[in-house]
Amino acid sequence: MEFINIEDMPSMEELFGSVELSTRNYQEGKLIKGVVVDKRDNGALIDINYKAEGFVPSDEFKDWDSVKIGDELEVYLEALEDENSMPQISVARAELEKAWSGLLKNTNEGDLIKGLVKYRVKGGLIVDVGVEAFLPGSHIDIGPVRNLDDFLNQEYEFKVLKINQDKNNIIISRRELLEEAREEQKDALLKVIKIGDILPGTVKNITDFGAFIDLNGMDGLLHITDMSWGRIAHPSEMLAISDTVEVMILDIDEEKKRVSLGLKQKSADPWKAIAGRYPLGKKIAGKVVNIMPYGAFIELEDGIEGLIHVSEMSWTKRITRASDVLMIGEEVEAIILDIQEDTRKISLGLRQTQDNPWEVIAKDYPIGSIVKGKVRNLTTYGAFVEIKDDIDGMIHISDMSWTKKVNNPAEVLKKGDEVEAKVLDIDPNEQRISLGIKQLSNDPWDDIEAVFQINSTTKGIVTKITAYGAFVELDNQIDGLIHITQLSDSKVEKVKDVINVGQEVEAKVIKIDQDERRIGLSLRSKPVRVPIQSNNEAQGSFGGIGDIFDSALEGLDSDK
Repeated sequence: MEFINIEDMPSMEELFGSVELSTRNYQEGKLIKGVVVDKRDNGALIDINYKAEGFVPSDEFKDWDSVKIGDELEVYLEALEDENSMPQISVARAELEKAWSGLLKNTNEGDLIKGLVKYRVKGGLIVDVGVEAFLPGSHIDIGPVRNLDDFLNQEYEFKVLKINQDKNNIIISRRELLEEAREEQKDALLKVIKIGDILPGTVKNITDFGAFIDLNGMDGLLHITDMSWGRIAHPSEMLAISDTVEVMILDIDEEKKRVSLGLKQKSADPWKAIAGRYPLGKKIAGKVVNIMPYGAFIELEDGIEGLIHVSEMSWTKRITRASDVLMIGEEVEAIILDIQEDTRKISLGLRQTQDNPWEVIAKDYPIGSIVKGKVRNLTTYGAFVEIKDDIDGMIHISDMSWTKKVNNPAEVLKKGDEVEAKVLDIDPNEQRISLGIKQLSNDPWDDIEAVFQINSTTKGIVTKITAYGAFVELDNQIDGLIHITQLSDSKVEKVKDVINVGQEVEAKVIKIDQDERRIGLSLRSKPVRVPIQSNNEAQGSFGGIGDIFDSALEGLDSDK
């Protein structure tokens, strides 16, 4: 048996001092070397030359099956002792620290780096570039990304945007590389294309005003007005995203690197020589493609439309809305009325496909002929009488009576009355027919002196009493006036004291004014004749009979 010399053993101070010294040589948060001393099912014991080994779970090793006892490796010292007085170490954290150290040493902001997209996070993707880097969603592609899952497990090249050493994070971009590549493609394309070239492209995006076409690295705008010679309401009527189309280069802005494209320009302009194909007066057939309140647009052929204005839809009806007559999709026939090539406008007529009823009326009912019809409407100035096919003639109030002053047509006619009238005038261009009722009989004033003579006696019925006299209806509906001074040989204070409405009287004719169409009457045994006086004096004498007539007639009308 070998004995130990107690004198050779270190003292307790030396032992504690050695432990303290060894402890001071370990720094938490640093990489240290270790050796695998035991491999178990769930991990390995690592000797870091400390008083106790540290345990590392098997899932921290990239290739757990290849790990052997005696392997040397670096570990990350997270804590010198845990609750079990064992050092807390990590192989995965060591690999990460080495990767970050290598990346910081060899990579700068703006450098290119390859990486594998691993998984999604809020706002973007995580990419393995040796360490985990963040790829924001706005930097994944040039355009909006519809499905982030399409990028998972794909390897790409990225541009380093920002490295934060304190937080050990890195932000990368794929979009910037794509944009740089597109700029190079755009510059190359701008050098070779010219106006008039036809190039293949892919519809990249569609807006209300047009579509953006990808010309193999350069976007061009195909405006809605350059898609078709015909009418389209929205670009989606012709194109869809990812469609392949051939477009023509219309304009190149090298400074702004913009290209304007056209689709319709690949075919001839249908407006050229349009007048030869659509001469004035020609009857055409077309389809209603759009309706506005003021008219309907008719497609004559692809790219050619004409307008039927509401005023050209009916000869007889007043059309206020085109939709009351036509509807979209309806096939119609029309007449070419006018063509303006410079403004690309064609005026069409719908009513011109039928005979003009106003011209027919003019032939069927010449001036002087008699028509019969129903009163369809009354206005303040006359009555409208239906003649034929919704065509109305108008009887003006001045043509309703020879003898009475008509202030409102309702005094003579009412709506629905069947009347006869004489055609006085027809104007097919203005679409007007003038009619007259009084012209059906002779003007009684033409031979008034053959019926009434001065100092002759006549009978009539009192129709109106005023403060200054009484009106009497005589033969042929002619009115005569008995002034208050001519009611009696005695002085009369009030007309109604002497005479009443409806009373039949026999009076003497004392004045006939054919020009003014007035007759003065008297009930006195010896009528007094005085000279014509002023309007004010006429109230007390018979001399102002013309003014009295007018005032009395106005009173008569207002009382009705």
